[in-house]
Amino acid sequence: MKTVLKYYKRYLPAVICIGLVLFCQAMCELALPGYMSDIINNGVIKGDMGYIRSTGLLMLLVAALGMAASITANLLGARTAAGAACRLREALFKKVTSFSEAELQQFSTASLITRSTNDIQMIQQASVMLLRMAFFAPIMGIGAVIKAVNTSVPLSWTIAVSLAAVIVIMAVSFTAIFPKFKVLQEKLDKVNLIMKERLEGILVIRAFDDANLEVTGINRFVNKAMSFMMPALTFVMSASGVLIVWAGAHMVETGTLPIGDMLAYLQYAMHVIMSFLVITMMFMMIPRAMVSAGRVGQVLDVEPTITEPAEPEKLEKARGQLTFRNVAFKYPDADEEVIKNIDFTAEPGRFTAIIGGTGSGKSTILKLIPRFYDVTEGEILLDGHDIRNLSLSQLRDQIGYVPQRGLLFSGTIADNMRFGKEDATDEEIGHAIAIAQAADFVEEKEDGINSEIVQGGTNVSGGQKQRLSIARALVKKPSIYLFDDSFSALDFKTDKILREALAEKVGDAAMIVVAQRINTILDADQIIVLDEGRMVGKGTHAELMRNCEVYKEIALSQLSEEELGRGCE
Repeated sequence: MKTVLKYYKRYLPAVICIGLVLFCQAMCELALPGYMSDIINNGVIKGDMGYIRSTGLLMLLVAALGMAASITANLLGARTAAGAACRLREALFKKVTSFSEAELQQFSTASLITRSTNDIQMIQQASVMLLRMAFFAPIMGIGAVIKAVNTSVPLSWTIAVSLAAVIVIMAVSFTAIFPKFKVLQEKLDKVNLIMKERLEGILVIRAFDDANLEVTGINRFVNKAMSFMMPALTFVMSASGVLIVWAGAHMVETGTLPIGDMLAYLQYAMHVIMSFLVITMMFMMIPRAMVSAGRVGQVLDVEPTITEPAEPEKLEKARGQLTFRNVAFKYPDADEEVIKNIDFTAEPGRFTAIIGGTGSGKSTILKLIPRFYDVTEGEILLDGHDIRNLSLSQLRDQIGYVPQRGLLFSGTIADNMRFGKEDATDEEIGHAIAIAQAADFVEEKEDGINSEIVQGGTNVSGGQKQRLSIARALVKKPSIYLFDDSFSALDFKTDKILREALAEKVGDAAMIVVAQRINTILDADQIIVLDEGRMVGKGTHAELMRNCEVYKEIALSQLSEEELGRGCE
């Protein structure tokens, strides 16, 4: 909660201004019943039309001033709440984009979406109401009580009875509804998660129905409680009016209270009750906003494990020599290391491949290079510099990373290519697309590189998506290419042509490829073999076929001895 509140500090002058404007509005509205009482007591009863006209004009002026104050307060409140929500949303987005995979594991994607949309929207709505009513309702309520008591002390008991009834209703409703708000937001997380999975192609219709029914059930409970509260409060307000008229009529009859004062007292009483009704509504909204603020604050309070060095070392243009020196890593809260004692060097202009069984740590090694995680032991050096001593932007500028699952964004093909290099020309994009063997299907599209890619890249095949992801990395022209099983969706022919084109066109960069298929790495200059997180082999295909049983077993499970004979002599 404190984390969220700090984003409102810069708006303190605006908040003070809103408070002054609302004070002016409250004073105007509290003055009107007194003028009405004067018109009745001193004008209507005495038949003084001049007094009626002059006091009536004064009432119109005060009412106009109150209306102007109300409009001003509404505008200032809306702008302030929207501005604070905008800054909060920006901060949340910036924080999430700074997360490593370790932090992202604390929150589901669906939960982060809910927090950045629904939760912040709830905070904004509550902010508008607080800025508009948190000043106005107390001022109006307290002022109306003072005015009512000054008008008639004997009638004060009627307001006390009305307020007691309002407080009881408010307490019962608050106790019943508040615990449900946190549950509701958590259920919305679940609905968003299932919807995300459904859109990604996982058939979870039954699970969505269950989650949707849970959210519906909670909403029904909250709405039922609210539907009881509002009629009950309306009844209290109406009954209070009847009570005041009944008690005041006896006093008018005995001459102890002028009729104008009774009507003014009635309006003051309504102001008091309405103020408490507004406060009640705030108490209904504030708990949910507090839950939302707490959820947003949880994300903002997370300290990223991957941090920038205090004084980054300078690296003008990396050659691309990458050295793993006795590297070990285990995931946060894990008991055992995923990889251990990893030692190898990927040289510029050389093709280094990593292969191993499922869960052997191949992809983990690649994720350590751009610092998606930090090593637990040992060090990774880029041209002799520990990558932890380089700024993240400088390090990642040297890397072209293609994940196992190609990811495209909504926009044109050219837009996607420029995610690697914002100022890339159409010629550079076309050249990269040609190397990635994507030119054929791109040219077939009516608008070429300006053709639209829908969200998630669902209007292109898996192989096309992978080739475009590779082209995006090529546009960047980095010193190091990381391919995490990025050729798996390609047929063998396209795979071979693409690797040959890569070797020819990006020969001066280091290339590290994680692969499952032996065909992809037969020509590698260096092959790293992993087994249960340990290096069990390092060398060329021919060398490993002679002296690494794990590699030989993997190779023979995919190809015949004749097919593997190439380079083994």
